Amino acid sequence: MIGFINGCFDVIHIGHVEILKFAKQNCDYLIVALDTDERIKNSKGDTRPFNALPDRKKVIESIRYVDEVRDFSTDDELREIIKEINPDVMIEGEEYRDKDIIGSENAKKILFFRRLDGYSTTKILENSSDR
Repeated sequence: MIGFINGCFDVIHIGHVEILKFAKQNCDYLIVALDTDERIKNSKGDTRPFNALPDRKKVIESIRYVDEVRDFSTDDELREIIKEINPDVMIEGEEYRDKDIIGSENAKKILFFRRLDGYSTTKILENSSDR
C-alpha cells in the first residue's frame, strides 16, 4: 500500500515527525514530495526557505518512516507525481479538510492529521528572530 504526503518540511519539528509517523502507520511505502526553494519563496516570502532543498531532502530521507523523496516546483508537477504514483492513501493536515487538495482525484483515500498545537515552522522562525 502506497502512501503520499507533500510539504515544505523546512525546519523539522515534532509535528513533522508525528505526521510522517501517522502516514507510515497507514501505508507500507511512504513517498514524500518536497516543495522546491523557489516555490516556497513564492508562497512564504523572501526569507524562506530557511533550509535549501538538498538539505531538506537529506533530512527527510534520514527519517525512518520515509521510503522515497521527490520534489516539485508547480501545482502541475505535483499533480503529475500524484497521478504517476496513484497512492492508496494521501495524508494531509487537518487544516486542508475543507479545501481543494491538489491531486486528490488520483488517491484512493485521504486521511487527515490533526496539527499539534504550537508547532509551526513559521512560528519557530518568528520566535528565533525575537531572541
